[in-house]
Amino acid sequence: MTSRSYPVLAGTLLALSTSFAWGEAPQVEMHKDPNCGCCSAWAEHLEAEGFEVRVHETRDMRAVKLEHGVTPELASCHTAVVDGYVIEGHVPAADIRRLLEERPDVAGLAVPGMPHGSPGMETGRFDDYAVLGWHHDDRTPTVFSDYAHD
Repeated sequence: MTSRSYPVLAGTLLALSTSFAWGEAPQVEMHKDPNCGCCSAWAEHLEAEGFEVRVHETRDMRAVKLEHGVTPELASCHTAVVDGYVIEGHVPAADIRRLLEERPDVAGLAVPGMPHGSPGMETGRFDDYAVLGWHHDDRTPTVFSDYAHD
């Protein structure tokens, strides 16, 4: 390896490390119905992006959503919690990473429904969708990220 390779190697390692401390994968507690395959695909997406996902299977997802303040307008198939934030549905790992870095004053992020093309919903079709930030006391979500496909 030449001395010119070191800056390239250092830059590559820095890019791969993201802003998370070495060896500390953010832990995601995901609640899902035992029969839902897209939820498992979403968990695999997060794991591939450096998150640790603990899966809790339940047939009473309604109770989980009520416990975490997820309204029907925000609902999707699975509900997760990471570092105190509620993550509802097929939220991309990059948005969760941004949430953890910026720490905005929100209860969590949601991708309502199950849009095609979102992580875990790779069907070959692509729907436009938004990742919404929301508060427990204010039922008007705001757009955190927008995914438009042409």
